[in-house]
Amino acid sequence: MDEPYGQIDRSSTDSEARLRALIRGTDAVVSHLELPEVLRRLTEVAVELVDARYGALGVLAPDGWLEEFVHVGMDPGTVERIGRLPEGRGVLGALITNPEPIRLQHIADDPRSVGFPDGHPPMSSFLGVPIRIREEVFGNLYLTQKRGGDFTDEDERLVRTLAATAAIAVENARLYSAARDRERWAAIGAHVSAVLTETGTDGVPALLADAVFEELGAARVAVLEPGEEPLTARIIAARGTDAAQYNGRLLTTEETSAVLVLESGEPVARSGATTALSDADALAVRDSTGTGPVLFVRFAPAGIEPLVLAVGRQPRGRAFGRSEIEAVTDAAGRIVLSMELAQAREQHQRMLLSQDRARIARDLHDRVIQQLFGAGLELHSLEGSVPTAEAERLRTAVDAIDDAISQIRTIIFALRAVASDRQTLRHRVLDLAIEVSRHLPRNVDVEFAGPVDTLAGSEMAGEVMAVARELLSNVVRHACAEHVRVEVRAGGHLLELVVEDDGGGMGLAGHRSGLANISERAQRRGGDLELRSGPDGTTAAWRVPLTSDGAR
Repeated sequence: MDEPYGQIDRSSTDSEARLRALIRGTDAVVSHLELPEVLRRLTEVAVELVDARYGALGVLAPDGWLEEFVHVGMDPGTVERIGRLPEGRGVLGALITNPEPIRLQHIADDPRSVGFPDGHPPMSSFLGVPIRIREEVFGNLYLTQKRGGDFTDEDERLVRTLAATAAIAVENARLYSAARDRERWAAIGAHVSAVLTETGTDGVPALLADAVFEELGAARVAVLEPGEEPLTARIIAARGTDAAQYNGRLLTTEETSAVLVLESGEPVARSGATTALSDADALAVRDSTGTGPVLFVRFAPAGIEPLVLAVGRQPRGRAFGRSEIEAVTDAAGRIVLSMELAQAREQHQRMLLSQDRARIARDLHDRVIQQLFGAGLELHSLEGSVPTAEAERLRTAVDAIDDAISQIRTIIFALRAVASDRQTLRHRVLDLAIEVSRHLPRNVDVEFAGPVDTLAGSEMAGEVMAVARELLSNVVRHACAEHVRVEVRAGGHLLELVVEDDGGGMGLAGHRSGLANISERAQRRGGDLELRSGPDGTTAAWRVPLTSDGAR
């Protein structure tokens, strides 16, 4: 009679002990706020509660696969030998498809089993229980190799109770994580917006990549813009893993979801937990275990070319959940608004600058040139009433005034070209002269005659610029000149570019290739190149007809 009562007492004592262990385990789980720590503690408590050798917790991704897999019981060497973590196939997938508890004596005997990878320790008994948060299945607890036998009904009840109570801790941890995500992305949005209030929009890609990489500590951050070809995207800023290899890379829609996001505007999050690396996104971070999660968000300010931000985490890293995607979208909206405001400020500043330049050009034309012209006429009228020597000096002064008027007119043309935001031939020649002047003792003198911008179309202007650049490059490299003059004349159905210098000659034998190219350009358009070079300098005159078929 004593033995049955003893068994009852021992059974009652074991149940009380396991209940106390359940309470202690629940307290240990709910005492943490960081989601990774909550998941690990939950797995450890479940293993201890039913005396299992191995345990794991799989977190479900939106697409139904496992995006996180927290495991205990295996040493690091075994984990390394196994390689990639489970994704939710076989018996694990059965629990995903039908979220009801599964208890097996031998996993291998179940028809749903797909076996184990090489290096995996043997496992026989199995207990799987879903973790529900309200009506949503958050993930599953997997327990194997119970010491001393198979899993019992009581084991299943205890684990189900643990999962139900721990769901509250998981939900609190998720809310805490979401709050942290919102805080971090709000800080990114505030930082980028603050910088944009003081700078322009040109540096946005690098600014955005730096801010996200530094604040989130992501494995890789990339910013992309539409590529030259349809359905492509080019990386214009990259930070983190292999950033140097990604900068400037052109990707197609088959390689990355960034192209799709550029077209649709909808954010895309890829869990990255794939065993098929050929199917992985090109911007996902990879290692021997697979690929990490990656998030794509579009930034599309009005009037500015859209950008896509790609944020990648390490393989087995936390996936981008719904709350974080919403936080990123909110931050993107704030940054887009700041970009639009910065662009509006830039446009307003350009308008004010254009108005100032137009006013300066008008004042130069209406006042300065008229005053100089009047002074020149006055001096010219005095030539006949003074001796010959003084008359010659007056003529020299009048010529200097005419030259000053010509230079002022050139400046007026340049100011008007900038004010109208139109790159005319005059403006391009002046820019080239400024560029070349940095390498000469004195600034290059530039003169224009006739309606150059009206008669020279965009194609002809490109030819003139190519020839002018080649001739001026020769002067800089070989002429040793102090004075250089460029003149562009249009009129009488002829366009002429003249480059003169006072150097020691070009040494024609050494530069036939460049000069031959210039001559061929003229001949193709029915024109010619005239070249005069000597110890006192060189004059190159490139002429093409404006009305011939070759000049169109």
